[in-house]
Amino acid sequence: MRPIRSSEIGSYLYCRRAWWYRKTGTPSENQAELAAGTELHRRHGRQVLVASLTRTLSLLLFLIAILLLVAYLAYNLL
Repeated sequence: MRPIRSSEIGSYLYCRRAWWYRKTGTPSENQAELAAGTELHRRHGRQVLVASLTRTLSLLLFLIAILLLVAYLAYNLL
């Protein structure tokens, strides 16, 4: 008897029919939609990554600007 994986339980709870199709090896009839959804998720993941990198870069540049301002004010006050 094969053990049941937690991912199978999650798949079953999400959609029993899809779980059954996967278990029996029945191919999905909507391959084009699945491919389009996969591409959509891939593009979204890239956008999230770019947004995260942009945010990190902007925070770094902001900190550099603050440090330069403090250095400028300290130099002019002394």
